[in-house]
Amino acid sequence: MLSPFDDLTALAALPTWVTVLIWTIDIIIRLALLGIVPGNRRPSVAMAWLLVIFIMPLPGLLLFLLLGTARLGGQRRARQDAVTDELTRATRHLELPHQLGEAPEYVEASANLTRALTGFPMLDGNRFEMITDYRECLARMAADIDQAADYVHVMFYIMAVDPEGRKGYADVVIEAMERAQQRGVKVRLLFDHIASLRVKGYRKMLRRLRGSGIEFHLAMPFQPWRGKYQRPDLRNHRKMLIVDGEVAYTGSLNLIEPGYKRPSSWNMGREWVDVMARVTGPTVASLDLVFATDWYSETGEHLDEVLRGVTDEEFYDHEGAIAQVIPSGPGFATENNLRAFNHLFYNAEQSLTVVSPYLVPDDSMLYALTGAAQRGIDVELIVCRKADQFMVHHAQQSYYRQLLRAGIRIFRYPDPDVLHSKLFTIDDEVAMIGSSNMDMRSFSLNMEVSVLVADEDVVRDVNEIIRSYRDQCEELTLEEWLKRPRHKRWLDNVFRLTSALQ
Repeated sequence: MLSPFDDLTALAALPTWVTVLIWTIDIIIRLALLGIVPGNRRPSVAMAWLLVIFIMPLPGLLLFLLLGTARLGGQRRARQDAVTDELTRATRHLELPHQLGEAPEYVEASANLTRALTGFPMLDGNRFEMITDYRECLARMAADIDQAADYVHVMFYIMAVDPEGRKGYADVVIEAMERAQQRGVKVRLLFDHIASLRVKGYRKMLRRLRGSGIEFHLAMPFQPWRGKYQRPDLRNHRKMLIVDGEVAYTGSLNLIEPGYKRPSSWNMGREWVDVMARVTGPTVASLDLVFATDWYSETGEHLDEVLRGVTDEEFYDHEGAIAQVIPSGPGFATENNLRAFNHLFYNAEQSLTVVSPYLVPDDSMLYALTGAAQRGIDVELIVCRKADQFMVHHAQQSYYRQLLRAGIRIFRYPDPDVLHSKLFTIDDEVAMIGSSNMDMRSFSLNMEVSVLVADEDVVRDVNEIIRSYRDQCEELTLEEWLKRPRHKRWLDNVFRLTSALQ
């Protein structure tokens, strides 16, 4: 194995003019990248890239060229922009729900912010049912699919058939989709290419889908040999199911058995803990439009004439929760979820509770959270004691000391299970549920969908779920955290440096 000294010896053996040329090119590249990398990037992201490039010049440069742009291809961006513009025009006449008079003032400001960024209006007359039992949730999805008369739209980040010995999960939904297709209901299915490809049994699933007649497409496919290429770590992380435009599901659950088909998880008894919202009312049309946008991006096919839309009866039914869908991701010019989350955090007056498996905040969210605690707000974070992703786990832990010193209480959900739910509530008045984690991947790299709900009954239900999580947690104290060995702190800090790129 060659050492760095061997490399220097080999370089010294070259003619002087070659050595000078190599060093000159190296310096020019470094100086050029100092002015190129920071362009339209957060300083933290730019510094992370420059660190990688300066430590490993050639591999770092190649990685930057491959992964350095978080924007989608021109055609995808154009399609997203076209949908947003059309939605803005189509809903321009809609006024904010009159129930906003009963909600905190900041909810109206939040509604206007999201509408300006995405075109999605806030709508009232919605019903939300929160489902936490993994098997029950999938069974409820299948039951609603069995009632479908017109169409079923399905989008999941991870999709996989059940393994032998662990049946009765994803296959329940897939079988319902097959039955719907057989009786003439149009089933449209999207699932993320890379995320699903990594799960054992992917080819078997593709063969089954092709034999079923279900029209399915890969979301964000990475197939350069077929002319389908974008940055490979830009992913569609959304989880949605819409039936006839009347019933929708969204939240954190993927279409896979709760051990994620990992023998290591089965051996240790690890399962993913999730929550999904079953939605009826006009917000279903908003979720359906998010699916239609993804479908258009992957196929070029418009679903305008297919979608059910909001009926007059629903539009004038003001009983029920007010809610707003917040789509986000690299298809948008702005980080819609991060902006909405921070706005809400800054407006908390009494309490703020966040549940997230991956909490690696950027500076803006870190200030929003710590600032809330420092002005006397009861801020609680519920996270995994041991996350399933090594790098994210250590990057997340690097923030604990700062969060605890600000007065934030941190509760850690016991391993081996993975608390995968993504929720937060503010002042017992506002709740957020969806697919978005609290990290830079969910803010910048992943296509996400979140739903803001301002309704006391719904928030109470969400808080009950959060309390059930907290009851199983252990609280982390600052005194305990400061006693950690130095080598563990070092490891956390190393991965914090790359958190902007994870």
